[in-house]
Amino acid sequence: MGHVELPESDIPGSVGLAGAPLRRTTSNRPRSRELEQLWSAPTVQRERSDQTLAPNRRPGRHLPLVLGADLLGLGIPAWLILRTGGLPQAQLSALVAALVWCGTRLARGRYTAGRPGGLRGVLTALGDWLLLIGALAVLSAVFGKPVRPATVVVALLPGLLVTVAVSLVRQLPWPGSRQRAEHRVLVVGEASGVDRAVRLLGSRTDHAYNVVAAIPVGEASLGCEVPVPGHLAPAPADDDVSTVLGGAFAHEADLALVIPGPQLSGERLRQLSWGLHDGGLQLSVLSDLSEIAAGRVRPASAAGLTLLHIVPPLRRGPQMALKGAVDRMGAALGLVLLAPLLLLIGAAVRITSEGPVFHRQIRQGRHNRPFTMWKFRTMVEDAETHKAELLAANENDGAMFKIRRDPRVTRIGRLLRRSSLDELPQLLNVVRGEMSLVGPRPPLPEEVSRYDERELRRLAVRPGLTGLWQVSGRSDLSWQETVSLDLWYVDNWSVATDLGLMARTLRAVTDGRGAY
Repeated sequence: MGHVELPESDIPGSVGLAGAPLRRTTSNRPRSRELEQLWSAPTVQRERSDQTLAPNRRPGRHLPLVLGADLLGLGIPAWLILRTGGLPQAQLSALVAALVWCGTRLARGRYTAGRPGGLRGVLTALGDWLLLIGALAVLSAVFGKPVRPATVVVALLPGLLVTVAVSLVRQLPWPGSRQRAEHRVLVVGEASGVDRAVRLLGSRTDHAYNVVAAIPVGEASLGCEVPVPGHLAPAPADDDVSTVLGGAFAHEADLALVIPGPQLSGERLRQLSWGLHDGGLQLSVLSDLSEIAAGRVRPASAAGLTLLHIVPPLRRGPQMALKGAVDRMGAALGLVLLAPLLLLIGAAVRITSEGPVFHRQIRQGRHNRPFTMWKFRTMVEDAETHKAELLAANENDGAMFKIRRDPRVTRIGRLLRRSSLDELPQLLNVVRGEMSLVGPRPPLPEEVSRYDERELRRLAVRPGLTGLWQVSGRSDLSWQETVSLDLWYVDNWSVATDLGLMARTLRAVTDGRGAY
């Protein structure tokens, strides 16, 4: 039988095993209004501690800045373009357009904390913008002041671009900003599944789930350090619901995260979901699928079965074409703008140590095709001949070779590596289509020769100048952490993801952590 331990309570009335509240019925429902309020939805309706957020629909704390950006970002460019085009009352027209723009986005809930991000945020902004054009067309017809459609589109386009840029910036985890837990989670499942879920949820902060306790199925002990207010029996029992509700009540949890398994599946899980919902506790069920972005999952139902349709990774289509265009144009523009810096770095490398300015190395690209990768030389000229002598000092636990204080690195090379400036010549590889601006780092042939089937999947996309590894610790990551990040990108990349990673790379390069 299951049981749950609760703190001492002075609440009279029926309780379950070890103080767990019984499922409410007409016979045991508390009679007084005070007790009725205490027992109804015991953990969801109570006030939360300072660690929890208000519901997602509240206004964002940066509302004045975002509203001002939308207002000025559309109004000022529209005024300048309309005035240049010689339209009468350009200032008034731009003001009306800006007010309608902000009113449209406000009416559609775009200024709440629960705003959509990524590609979905870009698409919602585009939808709002099209509504704006329609609304202004109606106003123009009503007041008898028609304007050429091309002029309207040109005048309003900068406002859309500003809004998209602001929405992407709002998604970035800025220094000093910490995401507070929105859900206090009680994890329920077999010990191994609970340990894994608690470990993964605790390893990252880019989510709204704060684990406060766990209820394992069976008597197996947990390896994670979380409170265990009780256990569920290995087989279905009458007190499953009261045990979970009691644990949620004791730790003020507002969400039960249930991990299905051999001892917790089918009808038992169904009965548990009924009881938890009747008790006012939210329920989430952990899927066996992992490392799949939520945007690729499409729920469906057939013959009473709940199906999860997984959208294939992007390998072709408009986004892939757009990525290629952005890569080549961005790299070409970067080479032009950074030409003085490239010449300065090249001169510094040549003057401070003997050897060529550039280091050319064979790397494996998309579909395991070899190519020559360029970078500024950061090591002594005969560095490769000394690599075998340093293999025992390798600090990476996988196929990659990394040493924090590699004796082959020159003084100027150490500075270039820390700032990632040694990678800039790879813009040429991007222009040639061998690399991308964002993607997994290109491995050496000898590293690929030791890859297993899982690791080979890193080569399903073009390697990149930057990626998740760059913004997540770089060389400080273990090999398995690096592979996991790369595989997430390979399966879930999008143009919006690339833009966000490039923005976060600027901060990572400035910080310099994990670069050596």
